[in-house]
Amino acid sequence: MDESAAGKAIAGIVVGVDGSPLSVEALRWAMKLEPAVGGPITAAIAWQFPAAAVLGAYPSMEWSPEADAREVLQKTIEEAYGDSPPEGLKTLVASGPAAHVLIEATRQARLLIVGSRGLGGFMGLMLGSVSAACAEHAGCPVLVLHTPEDSKAAPTASAAAPATTASA
Repeated sequence: MDESAAGKAIAGIVVGVDGSPLSVEALRWAMKLEPAVGGPITAAIAWQFPAAAVLGAYPSMEWSPEADAREVLQKTIEEAYGDSPPEGLKTLVASGPAAHVLIEATRQARLLIVGSRGLGGFMGLMLGSVSAACAEHAGCPVLVLHTPEDSKAAPTASAAAPATTASA
């Protein structure tokens, strides 16, 4: 794997990783779509210092959120691909809010793949804040993966509001 994606324009497919089951599935989808979309695949994870750390409640001097992010990224890649990651797989570990990091990473990308919700958030929401921000602001098309539970929470066709279109 190559960590040279930081600070450079990323072509190909960017995958948002947070260690959740949906981010494992997103990596698998990237490998399926790479022949059609083009590569390479870049697995991206964001990290931040917790707000409490700024106020002096730092967990320990040895703790590193960046190292934790790298470990989560590595474990998620291993879970998705085992011993056979896609050729040319790149990684990006960046400091900042997840949505900002992913949106910046997509400026030259062909596709962004994210899960509908990560490890945080509220159950029952169809789209988390990161996936919603990416869908609205990414510099490329965005594929948002949902869990089977998401489809159970979705309104039925009869309960959904009718679609309307506007013409100029």
